[in-house]
Amino acid sequence: MLLADVVSASARVAATRSRTAKTEVVADVLRAAEPAEVALVTAYLAGVLPQRRVGVGWRTLGSLPSPAAEPSLTVVGVDGLLQRLADASGPGSVAARAALVGELFGAATAGEQTFLRGLISGELRQGAQDGVMQAAIATAADVPATLVRRAVMLAGFSAPVAAAAMSGGVQALEQVGLEVGRPLRPMLAGSEPSVAEALSTAAAQGDPVAIECKLDGIRVQAHKVGDQVRLFTRSLDDVTDRLPEVVEVVRGLPADTLVLDGEVIALREDGSPHPFQVTGARTASSKDPAELRRTTPVTPWFFDVLHRDGADLIDQPATVRVAALVDVVPTEHLVPRAVTADTGEAQAFFEEWVGRGHEGVVVKSLAAPYAAGRRGAGWVKVKPRHTLDLVVLAVEWGSGRRRGMLSNIHLGARDPETGGFVMLGKTFKGMTDAMLDWQTRRFTELATDRGEWVVTVRPEQVVEIAFDGVQRSSRYPGGMALRFARVLRYRDDKTAEQADTVDDVRRLAGWS
Repeated sequence: MLLADVVSASARVAATRSRTAKTEVVADVLRAAEPAEVALVTAYLAGVLPQRRVGVGWRTLGSLPSPAAEPSLTVVGVDGLLQRLADASGPGSVAARAALVGELFGAATAGEQTFLRGLISGELRQGAQDGVMQAAIATAADVPATLVRRAVMLAGFSAPVAAAAMSGGVQALEQVGLEVGRPLRPMLAGSEPSVAEALSTAAAQGDPVAIECKLDGIRVQAHKVGDQVRLFTRSLDDVTDRLPEVVEVVRGLPADTLVLDGEVIALREDGSPHPFQVTGARTASSKDPAELRRTTPVTPWFFDVLHRDGADLIDQPATVRVAALVDVVPTEHLVPRAVTADTGEAQAFFEEWVGRGHEGVVVKSLAAPYAAGRRGAGWVKVKPRHTLDLVVLAVEWGSGRRRGMLSNIHLGARDPETGGFVMLGKTFKGMTDAMLDWQTRRFTELATDRGEWVVTVRPEQVVEIAFDGVQRSSRYPGGMALRFARVLRYRDDKTAEQADTVDDVRRLAGWS
């Protein structure tokens, strides 16, 4: 298949707001692909680079050769060139990468260059996101959508699931399971404004629930096979070499095969947590991991086990999984938890751990299975204030002492129906001078339209916003706005696809 066919489909997906139309476009391309091409086509349309990173930055992508007049690139050929880019290392690798980039983009048409630039930078946003892609796979292969969704949750990505569905149908999808060493999508928590409401959501008829301390760390999925350990973040990136002390802890656990879910966090000597940025530096910094370990050690705290010694546990109730967890993980590496049906006890637990500097609590149903990749009533988080992870859509130039700086940010919630974002308001509150300096540089890099007053940016930077409530508003397309929004921090550990949705905002407002 020509890359031009994928680029054309991407453009048609971007041009319509209809979920049905998007699904049909993607399904048609999957049907047209050869069996060996299906996984690549799926990945490209989903905006996922199979190699994850190829060592090419924005500076290189900003200076490209003239485009080709006619399309000639194939998806298999593009993948081969990208793999050579990813494999380039050692002496002479800079020149080798430059030559490969020239070869790839020199053979690409103008439309293909734009597509490839977005694919390599991770900023291809044409609307073929999870929901559309999974529906398209089910349509193209004529298989149940529920089976596709479960397979994607367990495989982590849509590409291998599409290949399995198109070649083997239902039988092949049923064989997709949890594989130790391959990350699966993490279970996510819903949100409620109070402990009492979280208990009501997670518990059936007042049954006991588990209430756990919510850490403000890095989500880590740990896989162990014998002495081999691999660690993955919530976005499924491999960070094994960044966290050697966590590897040591997992390697020493009494199990031959094991998959754990938890968080790593940097703690002060008194046991209180460092700010998130300190913990985040362990996976974001380019410094030597051994040096970071000496200066900023992290502690792993686990709260779930998904597999132990040949037995998959994701479909088991939480009581069974926790029993297995306690049996394999020592107390000092277990997230603090309590089991109760009493609102007063749960509130006291919340106040104790928030008082120690932690983010809040997660209330968990004791009967719930591990719903990989899903956000539901099985887990419900409670924080001491309303917060949302939103996406910056534009920024306004400041005035007065902020003149010359990008200041007032436009906030958007993700709309899973359209693949776009819905604006919920603006804020410049909570920004320190250091933050203003940083965001001026950051949003200058992300700018797509530099107006005299408003700078439109690529919607990829996630920001955590605190606010006092949601009010109805005719000013914004979503019909609602945040009250007294203020910036808490920028979230480099989350992608725009992981930002909170307009439905999350409506639920917090009590409108759904």
